[in-house]
Amino acid sequence: MTLGTAVAAQENAPSPGHGGRLPRVGRAAAKFLAPGTAVLYLSLLVLIPIAAVAANAFGDGWSGFWGSVHNPESWAALKLTLVSALVVVVINTVAGTAIAWVLVRDEFPGKRIVASVVDLPFALPTIVAGLTLLSLYGPDSPFHLNAAGTRFGVWLALAFVTLPFSVRAVQPVLAELDRDAEEAASSLGANSATVLRRIVLPSLAPAMLSGAMLAFARAMGEYGSLVFISGDKPFSTEVASLRIFNLYESSQSTSPAAALSLALLLISLVVLLVFGALRRRLARPEVTL
Repeated sequence: MTLGTAVAAQENAPSPGHGGRLPRVGRAAAKFLAPGTAVLYLSLLVLIPIAAVAANAFGDGWSGFWGSVHNPESWAALKLTLVSALVVVVINTVAGTAIAWVLVRDEFPGKRIVASVVDLPFALPTIVAGLTLLSLYGPDSPFHLNAAGTRFGVWLALAFVTLPFSVRAVQPVLAELDRDAEEAASSLGANSATVLRRIVLPSLAPAMLSGAMLAFARAMGEYGSLVFISGDKPFSTEVASLRIFNLYESSQSTSPAAALSLALLLISLVVLLVFGALRRRLARPEVTL
């Protein structure tokens, strides 16, 4: 290197007082900017509204909150919602896994149409879904099956809106599942039921629980599809979301509706935490024959 080249390189080199510091400042800013933006956005959309509901729920103190939640009609609506959501989750987890299996492992005419129909509840407004279900399973049902105003109608509506979660959570995992273990087990003499129980289901269990979590959360807060077919009968088919709306319409204060909303949120959170713990426990199952 010549003397002139060395001098030019020294002149173009970044100043130790500024050039080395600015990249570090930029990296530090980027390090905190992304988490800060995420927290701010989450706070504006979720945390602050929930805090406002909680404050409103305790507007009349603890006794007012507990009185609103433990009101016989509200308590019955909470129990019906929780039981119905769990029943529908169990049914749709089994049915959704079976549908995902058919879509991944089988080939048949109209397969793409069936795959599109699975996503229909995502695109269809829930109030339209409720009207559709009432037309098919109401007093004028072409199948002569009147489920309007019954708990079966509630379960039917919840199953309709939550099925896509169960299917779409399992389908990609099943598509990526390594079939070598299944073929090896079959070559060793394991029958289809054993392969399904010991190899396939343990591998799909975390995805099935993820779909169950999403379906449960949707079922607990569902409103639109239940407006028509449930009949909104107190102590019979009135779910928590409908009860909250009725409290808001009939009460001079919004505290009772907020109290029931907070109770519904807390119950959902506890059940979702249980689902999450089970999913993490089954994330790495041991495969045994």
